[in-house]
Amino acid sequence: MAAYAACEEHKMSKEPIPLHVVDVGRFTRSLSLQIKTLGAAPSHVSLLNGVARAAGFRNFQHLRASSAARQRVERQTASVDFKKVESVLQHFDATGALMRWPAKRQVQELCLWVMWAQLPRGVVMVEREVNAILNQAHLFADAALLRRSLIGMSLVTRAKDGTDYRRIECSPPSEAIYLIQSIAGRGKTR
Repeated sequence: MAAYAACEEHKMSKEPIPLHVVDVGRFTRSLSLQIKTLGAAPSHVSLLNGVARAAGFRNFQHLRASSAARQRVERQTASVDFKKVESVLQHFDATGALMRWPAKRQVQELCLWVMWAQLPRGVVMVEREVNAILNQAHLFADAALLRRSLIGMSLVTRAKDGTDYRRIECSPPSEAIYLIQSIAGRGKTR
């Protein structure tokens, strides 16, 4: 009885892993073929891997990692204020370029996250290089405003002598993540 209780306790501590199957017929055919190739009754691990492969994953570890990643993404996007994102998107053209500098500070900050995402990670740049990237990302010809605002928001660092710009790695708010993804999709049409 103690072994059973320990087993049940172990089961309860595991996170459930959801499995979505698009075509049950194809899933069961694939699983059936995998079981037949084993010959004998499959072990627990073999059966888990077989179920995962039948669902289109490499193995059970791949299924578990994919499920965990999906839950993390859903938690991040669960609190997105889509109305705010929609209003900020109006400041970008069809190619993803910022058309005008917004009047509201809250909107400016979200736009700056998009500019931040354009800058390369871990690369030290001179002002001319930063300006070139920012000029590609906006249409109102004021890279200096964007550069200073990025520094003011602590998204970019710069040496005291005005050289050596570097993007600061940080986690954008959920609206900014969604906005960056939306703008990246538009930028593919450039």
